[in-house]
Amino acid sequence: SHLDLVRRAARAVGVELSAIGFNLNFAPVLDVDSNVRNPVIGDRSFGSDPRMVMRNGVAFLQGLQEANVLACGKHFPGHGDTSVDSHVGLPIIAHGRGRLEAIELPPFRAASGAGIAAFMTAHVVCEALDKGVPATLSRAICASLLRAEIGFEGVLFSDDQEMSAIAKRMPIEESSVEAIWAGNDALLICSDEDAQDRAHEALVKRAESDPRFRDRCIEAVTRGLRVRRLCPPRPITSPQALAEIVG
Repeated sequence: SHLDLVRRAARAVGVELSAIGFNLNFAPVLDVDSNVRNPVIGDRSFGSDPRMVMRNGVAFLQGLQEANVLACGKHFPGHGDTSVDSHVGLPIIAHGRGRLEAIELPPFRAASGAGIAAFMTAHVVCEALDKGVPATLSRAICASLLRAEIGFEGVLFSDDQEMSAIAKRMPIEESSVEAIWAGNDALLICSDEDAQDRAHEALVKRAESDPRFRDRCIEAVTRGLRVRRLCPPRPITSPQALAEIVG
């Protein structure tokens, strides 16, 4: 069947990644491509029908995880219906809660139920969930909706904190503390090593002065260690064996 092919394709990707020592892939995209003017999701999505995205997404994550590679569904709670690219601006989704439950959220609920290891947050504002606050920095979205309501217990990654949607609003020190406090467990700061150091320093400083924040950091690191232990990297070191699998 079609879904079996998706699962096998994902397993093939996973087998190659695992062979070269990766144990995490930032896939699948679980966004529903419901806006033709979306400049950033497009054909990264499995389609415009939430059921289609849900079924394909679950098949893809199962294929990856069968190959000893952790899957990470993105971009929670849905970056599909935006006409702004969060690399350059801050997209706003004005839909009511009912529409989010019908379109945006089902793929994430299904992936969580299917045992996905990780999710990544979106730098989008969902007016119905938390007015004016990007999902990455929103406790209502990361903690209340994803953890308490959907029941996700895996690792939550932020999208890249250097993207303009966030970086234009506040310095990296501030956004990093906000993102961890909101419920993210790991932060992507993808290219600026100086920014990585400043963010780390800000997190340490806050943890030292605020016991509740320190507890949140311990919770975050515990989640990360749990999945790492479930799925240690298993690189293949023999060049001959590698050549048979990769490429």
